[in-house]
Amino acid sequence: MADENTAAHSGQRVLLAGATGLVGRELLKLLLADDDVAQVHTLGRSAPTQAHPKLTHHPSDLRRIAALPPLDAALIALGTTIKIAGSQAAFRAIDHDAVLAVAQAAQLAGAARVGVVSAMGADAQSRLFYNRVKGETEADLAQLGLPCLVIARPSLLLGDRSALNQPGRRGESLGAVVSALLKPLMPANYRAICAEDVAAALWRSVKQGVPGRTVLLSGQMQPH
Repeated sequence: MADENTAAHSGQRVLLAGATGLVGRELLKLLLADDDVAQVHTLGRSAPTQAHPKLTHHPSDLRRIAALPPLDAALIALGTTIKIAGSQAAFRAIDHDAVLAVAQAAQLAGAARVGVVSAMGADAQSRLFYNRVKGETEADLAQLGLPCLVIARPSLLLGDRSALNQPGRRGESLGAVVSALLKPLMPANYRAICAEDVAAALWRSVKQGVPGRTVLLSGQMQPH
């Protein structure tokens, strides 16, 4: 495992997978602006567009991950949709297999704290394929025996997808309107949530490093 005393003096070494996605992009901003973070290692096919002295990108298709540099923590914001992936098998390869592979690689590199973006409704016993895969991913991550595992379960994610060269999603736009209109009546866990709020809550919890498994429900991540 990484030497936590050394990390405390030199700054945290953090891995981020999915840095070009909706939540990943917000996590990257937080990590680069955090004075407690000395090194940010991004992992994936596409490198972030910005350059920064403490940022290093490691190209990977996430099927076979090369040995990573020493790490203190890892954040995994990988995810797609069945429509974009093209099939259930392709979706599972990203939302389950790749997520688990990154966590295992980070653990081997010394990361004692891992944070993952999952989804509301994640349930390994669900009849819904999407929710079932998310639940199975959470269960398999828990089996790794990480000292600190934080799982964020956001509801409908809001953010600027045009900046990611992604088309807007009609369901998200409608959900955002309904959520805003019914906010006083809608339980917090079901309200639409901004990607930046998810990123802030996830990094805050991972940085705190409470031992064991922590699940952040969408309502807990909403700003108050």
